[in-house]
Amino acid sequence: QVQLAESGGGLVQPGGSLRLSCAASGSIFSINAMGWYRQAPGKQRELVATIISGGSTNYADSVKGRFTISRDHAKAAVYLQMNSLKPEDTAIYYCNMVVVTTEAGPMYVYWGQGTQVTVSS
Repeated sequence: QVQLAESGGGLVQPGGSLRLSCAASGSIFSINAMGWYRQAPGKQRELVATIISGGSTNYADSVKGRFTISRDHAKAAVYLQMNSLKPEDTAIYYCNMVVVTTEAGPMYVYWGQGTQVTVSS
């Protein structure tokens, strides 16, 4: 079993910054991909950013140039640096990891519990 623990959400004024963190614990052989998603009230969950094992990243158009995803393999952690935040970035942010728990085993998708980000003056 693998657990993801998120931290770093909160209330910030427009134009401000926040850094989200997500660390995995449990039985991990490898992590193939990591990502951040968000869900605003009344909307579907949407992709914010992903980073795969080779290091390639992908961002939603709405956050390009403002958000940066990074990882620390040794800590089994993924981060999301969010700059120039806008009110429309307000949402619950979820981290996501695609994990292989045993050598040659299948991949499993795990989700964090979510952390609230509110951008408001």
